[in-house]
Amino acid sequence: MLNSTFPIADASDSTAHHHPCHHDQGGTSGCSMKYDTFKVACSSCNLRELCLPVGLSQPQLSHLDSLVATRKTVKRGDALFHTGDPFRSVYAVRTGFFKTRVSSEDGRDQVTGFQMAGELLGLDGISTDRHACDAIALEDSQVCVIPYSQLEDLSREFSDLQHQFHKIMSREIVRDHGVMLLLGSMRAEERLAAFLLNLTQRLHARGFSASALVLRMTREEIGSYLGLKLETVSRTFSKFQEEGLLEVKQRDIRITDEAGLRALVNSVRC
Repeated sequence: MLNSTFPIADASDSTAHHHPCHHDQGGTSGCSMKYDTFKVACSSCNLRELCLPVGLSQPQLSHLDSLVATRKTVKRGDALFHTGDPFRSVYAVRTGFFKTRVSSEDGRDQVTGFQMAGELLGLDGISTDRHACDAIALEDSQVCVIPYSQLEDLSREFSDLQHQFHKIMSREIVRDHGVMLLLGSMRAEERLAAFLLNLTQRLHARGFSASALVLRMTREEIGSYLGLKLETVSRTFSKFQEEGLLEVKQRDIRITDEAGLRALVNSVRC
């Protein structure tokens, strides 16, 4: 699912004033992952306000620093984890972009979300101790590894951390409801408008432009997530461009009429 409630980003996504490096990184699938053993300091991370330790005191952050001791590098096209893998850690995206997907029994893939810097991956494994989806890097990416058993121990020690983690879990439930609304009651134009507004708002919270972006995902992946055929996604992009809502140059998108996109989305609100 999109890592924010449809159709507009939640307020917690708008607190960051700094942004991570966000280069266009190519890369091909080679070694699937690389562990970097250098210390990762949550207390000095510029994504801190978008990630787990919101509102923690300096001593509590120091404890968290000791927990998050490694980063993992994932090349474009490679998996951070697969369906059925044992669940041991949650992952905070440091740089890059991911998609999550599930596969049906007949082999079809369904994209279930897109995650960017400052967002968490791996929460799907908490209930069964095994991951319920694949997490695939859409560009060369890096994540901070947070061992879940140690996170639980620390959460019991610091109620603020436990409260923050509960808030994150609650947001996941709310996002599920947002996606149900998206797929159950919106037309193709409304789905794509909500998707683009959500994406640009999340990027803007990380210091990027509120109106221009480079899509890290393909049209086919967007269609899979939104429950639309590839042809419908392409036709809707063209329609938006003809109506002056967007400028589209392959994966480069510029929103030229944000109010017009919002009007499309708001037309389905209760």
